[in-house]
Amino acid sequence: MIKKVLVANRGEIALRVMRSCREMGIISVAVYSEADRKSMHVRYADEAYFIGPSPSTESYLKIDKIIDAARKSGADAIHPGYGFLSENAEFADRCKKEGIIFIGPSASAIRTMGDKITARKTMVDAGVPVVPGTEKITDEKVAMKKAMEIGCPIMVKASAGGGGKGMRLVKSEKEVLSAIRSAQSEARESFGDDSVYIEKYIESPHHIEFQVLGDQHGNVIHLFERECSVQRRHQKVIEETPSPIMTPEVREEMGRFAVAAAQAVDYAGAGTIEFIVDDNLNYYFLEMNTRLQVEHPITERVVGVDLVKQQIKIAQGERLAIKQEDLHQFGHAIECRIYAEDPDNNFMPSPGLIKHITEPLGLGVRHDGYVYEGYEIPIHYDPMMSKLIVWARTRKEAIARMKRALYSYKITGVKTNIRFLERVMECPDFKEGKYNTHFVEKNNDFLMFPEKQMEKVEDVAIIAAFIDYTNKLDKLEAKVFSKNGRSNWKNCGRRMNIMRL
Repeated sequence: MIKKVLVANRGEIALRVMRSCREMGIISVAVYSEADRKSMHVRYADEAYFIGPSPSTESYLKIDKIIDAARKSGADAIHPGYGFLSENAEFADRCKKEGIIFIGPSASAIRTMGDKITARKTMVDAGVPVVPGTEKITDEKVAMKKAMEIGCPIMVKASAGGGGKGMRLVKSEKEVLSAIRSAQSEARESFGDDSVYIEKYIESPHHIEFQVLGDQHGNVIHLFERECSVQRRHQKVIEETPSPIMTPEVREEMGRFAVAAAQAVDYAGAGTIEFIVDDNLNYYFLEMNTRLQVEHPITERVVGVDLVKQQIKIAQGERLAIKQEDLHQFGHAIECRIYAEDPDNNFMPSPGLIKHITEPLGLGVRHDGYVYEGYEIPIHYDPMMSKLIVWARTRKEAIARMKRALYSYKITGVKTNIRFLERVMECPDFKEGKYNTHFVEKNNDFLMFPEKQMEKVEDVAIIAAFIDYTNKLDKLEAKVFSKNGRSNWKNCGRRMNIMRL
């Protein structure tokens, strides 16, 4: 049985893992960099160990330092959270070598699903639908030939990519060569690997993922879907479950394929099978995230399962006690990611000192955060400050609850995306569930320029009032003219005055 867990991460995910550990009676150990000396996860943990300078490349990404902290603390397991070393096969191997339980899948599963080309081939062999495309390509002439065979529009993607880097949309044949070259250049700089692959581009795509759990005894279940199509710069910002476009039949089919995908790599732990779905609900495997996802709380709320506790139980060899037939979705949940960023400046990070914070409270509201008044958000890490999660019986009620929660969420000292998220909740396309990954781009004016939208609304109201009033005057003049043979110049004068306004 696991007795002490070192959390090889920081911020809100470190806190979230530690809370589940505390409920299970497990001692939690924090690691921290110079920038995180005063971070909340350091204060909350039972023990904390310094691992180096602020840059993650010198602290949180240093395997030797993490392992050394685990040895010093006597931790018998390591939870990687998400990001940093969570999908690093070398780290998983090192933990096994050191006799430390890695709370996650095997290094083999991480390697297979971490290489997009290998993952694609594995899914084809498992019978999981994939987007028409190629294997790994390094020669630009070969890439050009394959691109022409598939036909535009296509996506050129870095084989070792992530976070939207090394990704190019190509809409016409004349753009193919430059897209391949720029994708390779960015991939080489970001990942040290300039290989790319090409996929058919799906018009009006929806990004839908299925949560899976697998144990070390071959049992795999899915915990239904999450809709993740509200994105900026190819990164998710709002997620919800159930998906507003899903039907029971398609949900059941996709769930079966998600389980098959996990079984194909003997997956043990919590993971996510990501699909791309078109407007006709045709779906294709996109990738697998071999870790816990940022948006996992909405699944927890709708299904009623603590995913971190399940990860720990699986890691210590327990069989899944949950059966697929026992799982049901109840109600509707939405998550908003709260960032220290400036939506008016292309969502650029806005680190700084938190002067004041009022966190939202109330029925059906969950807040996973780590900042506090007087805390300075460092420049070295992802600017996400918290996750705001709401649950309600219906989607309409969940949207109303999220709007209320966002309205009461106040942070000063840094710029945030809170008002932007409020606008998303008010957007007709979102409220009607009629959106895809182009949502932000399509609704840019509504989301980014609310003042202009209000001006338009006011203009329309004035014009409508004017038309209504002048129509009434026209009818009155017609009566007067028919009665005495001349127009009513007094009323015409009134109408001209309104027009001058």
